[in-house]
Amino acid sequence: MSAGVTLSDNALENERRQLAAARRKARHYAVQALYQWAMTGNYLADIEQHFTEEFDFRGADTEYFHEILHGVPADLADIEAAMEPYLDIALEKLGPVERAVLRLAVWEFKTRPDVPYRAVLSDAVALATRDVRVADRVAVGSEREVHAAPRGQPVPLPVPRVDLHEAEAPVGVPVGDVAQFG
Repeated sequence: MSAGVTLSDNALENERRQLAAARRKARHYAVQALYQWAMTGNYLADIEQHFTEEFDFRGADTEYFHEILHGVPADLADIEAAMEPYLDIALEKLGPVERAVLRLAVWEFKTRPDVPYRAVLSDAVALATRDVRVADRVAVGSEREVHAAPRGQPVPLPVPRVDLHEAEAPVGVPVGDVAQFG
């Protein structure tokens, strides 16, 4: 072990990585579930039950999946209002997967200041199947707007312009299943 690094530091880092991986998997399934909700209009509880019974949720943060799946539709009007100024096409013209990815990312920016914005952006890129420029513009612009708004006195974060074409997708994330819905 290197000087200055304790066993508890390593344990905390491992715990942080496990949480990040569990949330990444929850986002992966949440995008698919949000897509299903948008396309079918089925009840969220039925969609959630189907996903938890039919998909391998081992290693996924099921509470986070639940929070996303129920939180995005509950806050949909505000989420879409935050996205629209950054779109150069009508929201309805975006593909359903892109809408699901962007809705999830904006929801996280708005409601989860504890989640690092870089993690949200990285996973949005990994989950997006097309038109990364739109995702870049909306996600970064919405993140800036959300952090500038007074909400429980968050500290506005300086957000560097991120070129998502050059961003690295998380390693080992199975995102291929999302492409089938495009």
